[in-house]
Amino acid sequence: MAANPDFIYQPPMTPYLDIIYQDNDIVVLNKSSGLLTVTGRLPEHQDCLQTRVNKVLPSATIVHRLDMATSGIVIMALNKAAHVNISRQFEQRLTKKLYIARVYGLVKKDSGEIDLPLICDWPNRPKQKIDFEHGKPSQTRYKVLSRDENSSLVELTPITGRSHQLRVHMLALEHPILGDRLYAHDKALTISPRLQLHAKMLTLQHPVTNKELVFISESPFT
Repeated sequence: MAANPDFIYQPPMTPYLDIIYQDNDIVVLNKSSGLLTVTGRLPEHQDCLQTRVNKVLPSATIVHRLDMATSGIVIMALNKAAHVNISRQFEQRLTKKLYIARVYGLVKKDSGEIDLPLICDWPNRPKQKIDFEHGKPSQTRYKVLSRDENSSLVELTPITGRSHQLRVHMLALEHPILGDRLYAHDKALTISPRLQLHAKMLTLQHPVTNKELVFISESPFT
């Protein structure tokens, strides 16, 4: 946590676990902002979504992650075959993800696409940065849903799935996400006590039935 030396991990306790769907192969959860998806290195970072789920579903494994500060939909596999199938869907970009964010300032264009390559900013990790020479291709589509006095509510569709992609791409537009402790300037930071980024929708095929599944979790800050 080089970029955040004063950080103290205080995972939310209510709701302790929010399961929105479960069958024999998958479990879908609504993760709270402030909860790690997987355990961290330090002993005080052991409480996370995975350990909470494993207390009731010991076979559940993580297929993808959300940043600790981001809330919203996470899917976990309940057996090896389901894990392999869903991992393949993520790798081949067969899944669809939709996020809601409130960003600082008034975004001028109603919609657009951000195409800026990203790489880890090693001296300041876990931060990421734009790097045209060494960065990995990264694309995000955005659509403005509404604007108020000093912020805009946007719908974000990541085409690629880089670490912190949505956060860095909105920062590159000079509209950092409100409450972003890693990337926001002081004004955008003080407006919200939490990162206003929420994984609202995930669409994928069921690993056994191949039926299209759409999971939705409404944003807590809209």
